[in-house]
Amino acid sequence: MRSASGLQGRGGRRTPGGSLALAPPGRVSGRAGAGRSVPGRGPQEITEDNMEKKPQEGRKGPAHRGVPPVVGLLLGTALMNALLYLYLNRFFISPPRAAVDPTHCPYGYFRMGTMKNCSPWLSCEELRTEVRQLKRVGEGAVKRVFLSEWKERKVALSRLTSLELKDDFLHGLQMLKSLQSRHVVTLLGYCEDDNTILTEYHPLGSLSSLEETLNLSKYRNVNTWQHRLQLAVDYVGIINYLHHSPLGTLVMCDSSDLPKTLSQYLLTSNFSIVVNDLDALPLVNHSSGTFVKCGHRELHGDFVAPEQLWPYGEDMSFHDDLMPSYDEKIDIWKIPDVSSFLLGHVEGSDMVRFHLFDIHKACKSQTPAERPTAQDILDTYQKVLNSLRDTTVSQTREML
Repeated sequence: MRSASGLQGRGGRRTPGGSLALAPPGRVSGRAGAGRSVPGRGPQEITEDNMEKKPQEGRKGPAHRGVPPVVGLLLGTALMNALLYLYLNRFFISPPRAAVDPTHCPYGYFRMGTMKNCSPWLSCEELRTEVRQLKRVGEGAVKRVFLSEWKERKVALSRLTSLELKDDFLHGLQMLKSLQSRHVVTLLGYCEDDNTILTEYHPLGSLSSLEETLNLSKYRNVNTWQHRLQLAVDYVGIINYLHHSPLGTLVMCDSSDLPKTLSQYLLTSNFSIVVNDLDALPLVNHSSGTFVKCGHRELHGDFVAPEQLWPYGEDMSFHDDLMPSYDEKIDIWKIPDVSSFLLGHVEGSDMVRFHLFDIHKACKSQTPAERPTAQDILDTYQKVLNSLRDTTVSQTREML
């Protein structure tokens, strides 16, 4: 902060010693333009000549007047508008997220948080000696997840729940190793001998708790349709990545209902989404005619795609061997329901739903081949996000 300088008082000045010296007779110090000294003359006798001169003298040195209130008001309004423009540019027109993860490391290495360099995945010995388990924070059919600590950093340690599910556990580990990207939770290390996997910890948890998180006072500023639509863009981006992964076309099978689907994804501290659970990602190969079936039990409800339902009616009991297989278009069917959850019911979310109506209607086609690709949906989402954001900024600026 700048320190305010002392003001010289009327009719006096400060001496080097700090005392106040009175001005000599005939000199009056004050504000500039408030008067002038006449050297060598004392008080004048009031005469008609003097009275005639004073108006002329006053015209020679007009007093400086303060800034009129209306001018100050206009300047303040202009400053507020400028600040609002900067806010709009930052809030509504946020820069697109990088296509390549800035924390990307070569295969077998990781970097997270404030780490400057990539480190190799932690080995069994390092996991046993350097990682301190704190408390259990989650559990699924295949893994139990424990909040842990490694070198004063919070991490997530996953342990196999049952040896009967080790194949699923190892499949999920292989997917984590092969699919490391900005779409997937960061792998920090693993130990097959101990059936443990170490990943980056995200304190906001899974997408299942999104509403509770956004209702907290410190996150209400991001509880807007813009941020929620960006989450939907992230989600569709993950599905698109899985459908075009380095391993081929992968299907997200752990998605028999909305709560189960949401539990597969984590909300990061910068309000983006990463997929966390990759235990059930079968591969589709259209060229060789290889399709998938998600599990060995009968599925029910409107959330799953029609081709995932038992096609032979109630008169015939379900038999897994008779159940037809399907492809990645089952993920497309579920996108409108997941996106509707992500959009919530904040101001502007219905406007977004209106603009997404056509693409969502296409996603719900009873014929899988007629559904759009994940890339088609991603392009549409991004186009709607940019268009609505630009329109909102333009309308707000016109109001200023």
